[in-house]
Amino acid sequence: MKITKAVFASSSTKVSQKNPRKLPEFAFIGRSNVGKSSLINMLCDNSKLAMTSSTPGKTKLINHFLINDSWYLVDLPGYGYAKGSKSEREDIERVIREYITGSGELSLLFVLIDSRYKITRIDLDFIAELGEHGIPFAIILTKCDKQGPKVLEQTLEKDREALSESWEVLPDILCCSSRTGKGKKEILDYIGRVLQEL
Repeated sequence: MKITKAVFASSSTKVSQKNPRKLPEFAFIGRSNVGKSSLINMLCDNSKLAMTSSTPGKTKLINHFLINDSWYLVDLPGYGYAKGSKSEREDIERVIREYITGSGELSLLFVLIDSRYKITRIDLDFIAELGEHGIPFAIILTKCDKQGPKVLEQTLEKDREALSESWEVLPDILCCSSRTGKGKKEILDYIGRVLQEL
């Protein structure tokens, strides 16, 4: 799978506001500042495609990017953001939940987790909710260039142990680095296989 064309398509806060063109969607979500926008930019070879920021909670909209004129990458707001008012947090949670449960075109949700830390209870609870709703997903460990292979493998093992407490069959886990490009081919090939099965 190669991305030859990537353009911004639309921003929205509701499924009903999405671009009317119905195409398969591959969405990225994770805790705030986990690197969703940076990963999208890396996959598309365009550092300015998705807005990035070192400030957590910057993405508050559902952003669709049209890829190869045939499918969408979707940048979702981060979950578990503690700052901001209660109403702001509830609004973001509503945007996320409505999209995940209401978008009929969602083909796969990538849950991003920072590889420098073990998987959190917030992540585990979110993933459990995906299972309850039957949402297809895979996990991507981000920032995998920040530690050596041995430490990364230890993190992977701890994450698998935590997931195995709730999942008989563990979800697929991919590793990436937006800075070095690690994992780019694996993620795009994964998307390609899903597209072939649709």
